[in-house]
Formats: sequence, structure tokens, C-alpha cells
Amino acid sequence: MENLGKVLVVDDNKDVLFALNLLLEPYAEKIRVAKTPEKIDFFMKEYIPDIILLDMNFRKDAISGQEGFEWLEKILKTDKDAVVILMTAYSDTEKAVRAIKSGATDFITKPWENEKLLATLSSGIKLRRSRKEVDTLEEQVAVLANGKTPLPQIIGESEAICRIFSTAEKLCSTDANVLLLGENGTGKDLIAQLLHRNSLRNNRPFVHIDLGSIPEQLFESELFGYEKGAFTDARKAKAGRLEVASGGTLFLDEIGNLSLSMQSKLLTAIEKRRISRLGATKSIPIDVRLICATNADIRQMVEEGTFRQDLLYRINTIEIHIPPLRERGDDIVLLAEHFLQKYAHKYKKEIQGLSREAKQKLLRYSWPGNVRELQHAIERAVILAQFGWLRPDDFMLTPQPEKKSLLDETLNLEELELKAIQRAMKKAVGNVSNAAELLGITRYTLYRKLEKLGL
Repeated sequence: MENLGKVLVVDDNKDVLFALNLLLEPYAEKIRVAKTPEKIDFFMKEYIPDIILLDMNFRKDAISGQEGFEWLEKILKTDKDAVVILMTAYSDTEKAVRAIKSGATDFITKPWENEKLLATLSSGIKLRRSRKEVDTLEEQVAVLANGKTPLPQIIGESEAICRIFSTAEKLCSTDANVLLLGENGTGKDLIAQLLHRNSLRNNRPFVHIDLGSIPEQLFESELFGYEKGAFTDARKAKAGRLEVASGGTLFLDEIGNLSLSMQSKLLTAIEKRRISRLGATKSIPIDVRLICATNADIRQMVEEGTFRQDLLYRINTIEIHIPPLRERGDDIVLLAEHFLQKYAHKYKKEIQGLSREAKQKLLRYSWPGNVRELQHAIERAVILAQFGWLRPDDFMLTPQPEKKSLLDETLNLEELELKAIQRAMKKAVGNVSNAAELLGITRYTLYRKLEKLGL
């Protein structure tokens, strides 16, 4: 017989409580008993039972069962998916029918047959688990519905973009984990969607999490989910993003923002292919294809100890470098013309195109915000344009800072030494021996220099 989970028995007869505790102990994960129904609210919040066995009469000489129906209503207000089995020594067909109509899972009479009671509880725990699965499936359906929107066109004819298309084509029949590297605004999310749409998992969920926008304290609950009552505001169980993405693709954007502790938990989940919700006692199998992205220098982070090397090896089976817009040549014009057509239609503007001078201005600009900045620049130009062609003056581009000449850099030895020592101490997290090793000097020499520089 399968595990019955956490059982709560509510009955004012201590002999009944003793007998049920003895009967159910080999099959239940935990058992709690209460002699008065007033304790139900406490157990619902703190214990969170999977099954509740509830007596229907508590007042002396009461036989109507009305108390049981009242407490059943209160329980279902707290947890609409609660599995409640009503018990009474005063059984009749009318009570049984009313119990089921009121939301009870089943109805048993006292004295009970042990085998029948165990079978009833077994059906109850299966129902409880199926309700949880339905909640997860509903989330997956919602994700799938959102994923039916057309994939935004990836525009480009440059050699760098063609290489990405070629790599994506080679990955169609694989489940290899992919790491996308590139600056902000280069379109890493579009490439991730392209990889998913062209994969064997294309009819399963594509779940996107921007780790840069999630507060540190919410990482774990967002990734792994939680059970009802796992923390103060957990009023109902919720599947995590890893669970919702099972069977499909999980896209972790800005993975460099993940803390070391969460990196460890993510690595364990990837390796074991199982997760545990917060507050849960059992793990859940998962099957996800992982696509990660970052604009950070991930290998520098590994060297600095802020990103786990073993996790990097797990997520970068294939690495794809997304080039910045300034390195894509005439793709700038192709993208500009695409956005021009889009926004001219949106704002009902009669604009014929880009003038030659405007094209030259766009090509000369470095686009630190990449494709996203170009898109916003074109939209703004279309809105403000007064002529049939977009001209250079229609583009209000951010002035580019002058590159610092090598001659402008300090050559003062004392300043250079100070900066080198500060960097070494930071990298060594204050450990003098390690910092000295990085600098190629003895620990004694470093101590003297630290004293001299007032560090």
C-alpha cells in the first residue's frame, strides 16, 4: 500500500483516536490527532494534512451530524482541495449523500472495517496528489498558450548571425544544454526561443526566468516551488519553474546573478533530475532542457570564485556567442528598415525610408544598447519625423564618450602598485598569503608594502 501522507484525525473519543493511530501508523508519513474540532485551524496552518478524518458529532448526545458539516465547510474555505473523510456512528443514506454534495471526499461509519477504511484513505491520497498534478498541468497549459505567439523574426545576413543560424540547425535533434553569451540587448532571448521552437520539445512548455529581476530571497521558491504553509504567505501550493518546464525548455536569463548557494541547489537539481518544493518531504522528477544566458564574463567570475566551475561545465555543453550590433555591419540597416516599417504602420506615418546620410549615421554609431537601443531609436524617430524620409537629425543618439588614450593613463609607479595590491587583496578575499602569490612577491614584502601604503 502506498504512503498515505500526513493524516489528521479529529474525534472526541480517545478510544477511536487510539485505534486509528495504531491502524494507520504503518502506512502514514505522520499522524496527528485532535479531541476537539477547535484545533483544526491550527493543524491546517501548521501541520497541513493530506487527509483529514473528521467525526460528525462532538456535543453530548448529538446525532444530527450538523457539527461535522459546519467544520467541513470551514476546512474547505481554508483549502478547497482538502481531502476530508467524514465519520459517524449514526449513519444513513441521506447523511452520506449530503456529505458528498458538501465537498467531503468520502463517508464511513463506525465501527469501520479496517480494509475498507484503508482503501478509502488510499483513494483519498491519490485524489490529493492528482489535484496537485492538475494545478501543475494548468500552469503548463498557460505557459504553452503564451508560447503560441509567433516568434519574432531574427533579422540579419552578417557572417556572425549566419554562424548562429547554422549552429541552431545542428542542435535541432539534441537536448544539449546551451549557454548564450552576449551584451544586453543583443537578442539572447530570441535565440533561446529559436532553439526551443526548432527542438524536439517544441510542443512542450518554454519557461523564461529573468534571474536579474528576482529578489535573492525569492530565487528558491521561484525555481523549486513550495507547499502550502511553507512560509507565511504560502496559502496554497505552487509548482516551481523547473517543475512547470518539465518536458520542455527552461531559459535562465542572466544566470550570472544566481548566488553561490542557489548555484549549488541548481547544480544538484540538474545532476539528480529531481527537485523538492519548499516545505515538501518528497522529491519530484524533472526533465528539462536548460538554456542559460548572461552578459557577464562567466569565466572571470569562475576565477574570482563567484560562479561555480562545475555548474559552468553543466550548462555550457554548447556555447553560442551573440555578437554586439556594432560588429554586424549592414545588419544595422536591415534591422533599422524592419523597425521603420513596423512603427510607420503602428503610428500611421507615411515614411518612405532612410536617407543615405541617416544610414551612414546609424552605421557610424557604436550602439552600446545593441538591437534594443536601435529599436527604440527608430520608434522615436518615426514618432517625431516631419518628412517623407528619415534624416540624420531625426535620430537623437547618445553622444559616445571619447576613448581614453594610452598616453592618458597614469604611469606613476606608486599609483600602479597601489591599484595592483588592492586588486590582489580583493581577489584573495583579504588573504595576505594568497594575495602575495598573485603579485609574485613574498608575504613579508607584501606586509611591508601594505604598511607603507596605509592599507
